[in-house]
Amino acid sequence: MSEEAAKARVLIVDDNVFHLRIVRDAFTKANKLAICAESGEEALEYILAEGLPDLAIVDYNMNPGMNGFEFCEAIHDYSDLPAIMLTAINEEDTIIASLEHHTEDYIPKPFSPQALVARAQRVLARIGLFPFLPAARVQVDERLAIDFGRRTAYVDDKESSLTPTETRLLYILMREAGQVVNTDFIIRRLWPLEPAYEDRLHVHMHRLRRKIEAKGDKTFPQYIESRRGEGYIFRKTVGASRFESELI
Repeated sequence: MSEEAAKARVLIVDDNVFHLRIVRDAFTKANKLAICAESGEEALEYILAEGLPDLAIVDYNMNPGMNGFEFCEAIHDYSDLPAIMLTAINEEDTIIASLEHHTEDYIPKPFSPQALVARAQRVLARIGLFPFLPAARVQVDERLAIDFGRRTAYVDDKESSLTPTETRLLYILMREAGQVVNTDFIIRRLWPLEPAYEDRLHVHMHRLRRKIEAKGDKTFPQYIESRRGEGYIFRKTVGASRFESELI
């Protein structure tokens, strides 16, 4: 794994070029790969072309086009990408809405670049990095590929549409490939603002497995394995050579 590839990728979204440069330089000095976008639309185009970053730093007011909340809603439709809101708006209602519905943290402008990086480090440490490049299309093995942005699984070269919940579920499991992901953690990431129980998760897990597992295969489950009393694991051993080639 190269030093460049091992860096966390931070997507900075702000229509103020001056602020973009300040934040970019701060993360570059902290040995992060900083990508800049001057609008939410430009940032989404980057994600569709290059894949999901590890963290997004997002301004609230961006003119013209979508605001920071709308951008977060768009990416959270298919992932649990962590975001930090960095904005001049310091109103209590906006802060509460951001923390409850959209972001991991909220930092008002003016801000300390060093403090921003420190708080971003805490988010990355808590959420964790994707163990492989979350490219526009991730080739798991010769049989299965996933396009997170388009919410599509390619099974034996045939397209299978995934719901937003199925996509986020697969994203969470694949980010921790080879490790057991606790059931409670999955539920909190999928439904952070509403009560949810294991039965609800089991329904979505069953539907996801039906779409990506080999039907009639005696080795079922092939990709997602249940661990009683613990959670679920996306089996990193599947198609190891192809899967490892995606590692960053």
